[in-house]
Amino acid sequence: MADTADTRSGGMSQSQSQGGQAQWQGQAPDAPAQATNQSLSREQLVKAYADMLLIRRFEEKAGQLYGMGLIGGFCHLYIGQEAVVVGIQAALGEGDQVITSYRDHGHMLATGMEPRGVMAELTGRSGGYSKGKGGSMHMFSKERRFFGGHGIVGAQVSLGTGLAMANWYRGSDRVAATYFGDGASNQGQVYESFNLAALMKLPCIYVIENNKYGMGTSLERSSASHDLSKNGAPWGIPGLQVDGMDVGAVKAAADVAVAHARAGHGPYVLEVQTYRYRGHSMSDPAKYRTREEVQKMRSERDCIEGAKHLLEAMGVTDEAFKKIDTDIKARVQDAADFAQSSPEPDERELWTDILVEV
Repeated sequence: MADTADTRSGGMSQSQSQGGQAQWQGQAPDAPAQATNQSLSREQLVKAYADMLLIRRFEEKAGQLYGMGLIGGFCHLYIGQEAVVVGIQAALGEGDQVITSYRDHGHMLATGMEPRGVMAELTGRSGGYSKGKGGSMHMFSKERRFFGGHGIVGAQVSLGTGLAMANWYRGSDRVAATYFGDGASNQGQVYESFNLAALMKLPCIYVIENNKYGMGTSLERSSASHDLSKNGAPWGIPGLQVDGMDVGAVKAAADVAVAHARAGHGPYVLEVQTYRYRGHSMSDPAKYRTREEVQKMRSERDCIEGAKHLLEAMGVTDEAFKKIDTDIKARVQDAADFAQSSPEPDERELWTDILVEV
């Protein structure tokens, strides 16, 4: 596919030799998901397809367990947005950090956290990543450099900026990927973080997952800025707007942002335009949009189906797809079984992880 993207940014052109749907601070394309760029090799695209499918099947199972009363509290599913974190993760390197909001299960799995531990945490069991005390919104893995989901809207943006500042202070070339949504993009601490990151040239990638709606209000009604990739412009932070239903396009955009931050040029804003198929949380009936709108996205823009179409054109067989699906379903079922059989936290856990004695 020919590259038709507008590559203008501050009067300077940016080469996109790999083609694709990413655009410099322009309107996101309304193209089928399968019209992707070639930033991923066949092997990489197979992995991306499997990673996205794992997130989808995991979240579907989590929704089932929630409906059965086995998951309590809030639960925000990532169904529909899988290409965002998988594409970003494909561009990050060993030691780079990730921090995000409460819609975090997909990010955990994409960083390599085990489905067993994630599902056990969702069900409040001792085998979970936070020993059953964190639940859906508060998991953490130092080993996988995942610094949590956070329930306070926009709080993780300041924390992610702090991670980037630690990298700068230590003289490391690591970058911090800081995810937040379109609803959080107008929080005051976001712009305070932009100011500090730009002032100190911190290696932070601000990933705005624009899924069109905040808790229940569309971006058009809640934000005077309709091109969120430009939100860092007053501080001189470059931005890129990308089709978030296309994993290859996300990877290509993330490559640009990661290279920029890792080279010491400071922060970068990625507005990744995506779509959630479910409500804001499991308790949200999502009556603020029509079924037809959701179905249109599912049938025409689904990120997993788009990747599958590309792989079919590359010669991947039905048998290979069936094996991937079978293996992933088995992993997810194993995670659900482990979660339900894992014991609840011991009462003594009430007194752990509370204070640090010095």
